[in-house]
Amino acid sequence: MSNAMYNKMWHQTQEALNSLLDKESQKLVEQEKNPVYIFQMLATFYIKYVQIFRNLENVYDQIVHPQKRLLIRKILDGTMGRILELKNDMVELELSEFHYFDDILQDLKLAPKLAIKSMPFEEAIKLIQVAERARQGRLRALFMKQIYLQEYRAKQARLLGEKVADAGAAALRIQKVWRGFCQSKRTEREREEEMIFLGMNPPPLFDQVSAAIMQAEKVNLLRSAVQLRHEEGYREALVTIKNHLQQTEGPDIKESLRDQIRQWFIECRNLTGSFPEYPNVEDGGSAMIFSNKTPEQVIEDILASQEEEEKNKKKGKKAQKEEKKKVVKEKPKVKEEEEEWKMSRSAFLPSMKEGSDVYKDTWMNKDESQNFPQDYDEELIKKEKRKEVEAEIRVQVDELMRQELKNLKLAVNKEIELPVRAGKKGKKKNKGKKGKRGKRGKKDKDLTADRTIESLFKELVEEGLLIQARKVNLSDYIGEYSYLGTTLRHVSIEPMPSLLDVRQLITLYGILPLGSAAVHEKAPLVKSLLLAGPSGVGKKMLVHTICTETGANLFNLSAANIAGKYPGKNGLQMMLHMVFKVARQLQPSVVWIEDTEKTFYKKVPNNEKMNDPKRLKKQLPKILKLLKPDDRILIVGTTQRPFDAELQSFCRAYQKIILVPRPDYASRYVLWKQIIQRNGGVLTKALNISCLAKVTDGFTQGNIVRVVKGVLTDRRIRQQIQKPLTPAEFIPLIAGMNPVYKEEEECFKNWYAKTPLGRKRVLALTVGGREKETEKGKKKGKKERKKNV
Repeated sequence: MSNAMYNKMWHQTQEALNSLLDKESQKLVEQEKNPVYIFQMLATFYIKYVQIFRNLENVYDQIVHPQKRLLIRKILDGTMGRILELKNDMVELELSEFHYFDDILQDLKLAPKLAIKSMPFEEAIKLIQVAERARQGRLRALFMKQIYLQEYRAKQARLLGEKVADAGAAALRIQKVWRGFCQSKRTEREREEEMIFLGMNPPPLFDQVSAAIMQAEKVNLLRSAVQLRHEEGYREALVTIKNHLQQTEGPDIKESLRDQIRQWFIECRNLTGSFPEYPNVEDGGSAMIFSNKTPEQVIEDILASQEEEEKNKKKGKKAQKEEKKKVVKEKPKVKEEEEEWKMSRSAFLPSMKEGSDVYKDTWMNKDESQNFPQDYDEELIKKEKRKEVEAEIRVQVDELMRQELKNLKLAVNKEIELPVRAGKKGKKKNKGKKGKRGKRGKKDKDLTADRTIESLFKELVEEGLLIQARKVNLSDYIGEYSYLGTTLRHVSIEPMPSLLDVRQLITLYGILPLGSAAVHEKAPLVKSLLLAGPSGVGKKMLVHTICTETGANLFNLSAANIAGKYPGKNGLQMMLHMVFKVARQLQPSVVWIEDTEKTFYKKVPNNEKMNDPKRLKKQLPKILKLLKPDDRILIVGTTQRPFDAELQSFCRAYQKIILVPRPDYASRYVLWKQIIQRNGGVLTKALNISCLAKVTDGFTQGNIVRVVKGVLTDRRIRQQIQKPLTPAEFIPLIAGMNPVYKEEEECFKNWYAKTPLGRKRVLALTVGGREKETEKGKKKGKKERKKNV
């Protein structure tokens, strides 16, 4: 796809974003009481923003124009942040980390996977007809085979009754057998070709990488190289163009600023009878007065401010008292309004609107027919750098004009500034600075001020506290969506989350905020995350996935890993100081606590008392308080026995708790299929994947991976051509493993119901309320979505 196509995709996505921003601005004003309608509105916005995010991500990855990429990245960060805000609103409304959009996706005519296009009705009928004809063909082939076998058996019976044939008859018999064998092979080959033609079987070399895919990968590598080259050229142009502007336009800008400020002196003197006070450097200097204003507009502002001052003086105390009474009377009304739900203000909508405005003003109707290589636009850089040059020159001009103003006052008004007054001001400023320094010294006491980050990094690696994360992509966490979530909730059954629901939460709470500093600073802050689930469901893998996708450093503060290291209270303080100092300097960072229930044991087992597993119990809440929005640090705990921990302190340490379940049938089917292929296995008709998925109900991803690796040895992979894989080969290894029993799964459910969010969810379902909501909200939501479609 060419740059023109991606530019077109950007324009279409931008139009969709602009219309969505307009709808959101309307909903911000509206108030609503029905929680069902509110959730459907939030979910609709969420789904549409996810679509926009995916398109923008694709465009950002492929466009090579450096200035466009900067703007797209700004809008992309805003979109990611808005997705996180909507997710936070949905969690607060539904009191659950997991949401199901089956009915909403159906109303919006979207498949559960947003990237898949819907199939036309005629094509669906054709596909069913092809499958039905293939089924009839298989039945007919089976019938003809039975007839052939009957005739063959009758013929053999007749031949056995005859005398021994001569040499000619024997040769004829051999010919018949050979021709029959050749015909059966030809029929089998034609049958296979027919099945491939009908789409019932995959074509040969289906699993191998095609030449087109290899060519596409080469193009992507070339595009990445062009992007880097253009960005380097753009960065160099920022410096060279700025220097050129300083040399060519700098003197003219300096002279015009001085003339403008002198005119302001004279006009103020004529209007007020005295020269004005020059604004301080801290207030912005003359830029505060002349920000996008002409001298005439400045004079009008001076007159208007004088009139306002006179009016304020005329206002008496009675008027002020009446206003206070009005405010007091209006307070109860505010309480009534607070009962209705209103969409919370977004920290990202302003930046998204600003980006959309820049797009409309600069790129929407810009003719780029002459910019075929998609290099930087010199005029846009000049426009941007001209402001910077003017700001730098203004600082110099302000210094000169301050002195000129003093000379004018001395010459015209005979005014002399008293040095005592200036001294007093200086003392006050110094006092304030001293006070601030003193406070900082107490809060941020650096225990390793004399050491470099490199030396601390080296020590943490040697002690095993800073470890290397395994390279595991998010796509390697295989699973399937839950398509019956909404249906189960309608009958008051709380479904277990699917593996892709968990993967989505890891993306929202871990990868997006850590991957973007702009998103992390403004989005709802998630400082700590707990992954709870049975052994083998991929908790450790998800921790490494977060590090791989964001490029984060991985620190291991597990009870077993810190046992015996940095002993004593001072040692513990030094260890945590070093870990979080390096984590801040080299962010993003992930602090992992494996088997985190040990840190919050109700009762420490006798065999673990020597290791002191509860060393971090009191320190973790303090650490969380010190983490700020600009610290891209995430504390992740993993546990397979959360019931052994003290619930209150456990929930106080972890803001978000995610249950990682065992895979359901759909996820097991996908797991078996992909893991066999990734380990060198070949899928044939002899290997019934559906059978394996049903048999392994209750088994985890870890069990399935171990079974596949145990069966697919190097020797067995080489034998697959003559001896295809069968389900029976996997059964013996499965039989020797323990599944996750329903009782264990219920223990996790019951434990989660005792967590703060779980208690709120149970209370909302039992006392009142959400299952008894009327269908009014649903009907209203459907109407809104039909309008949107």
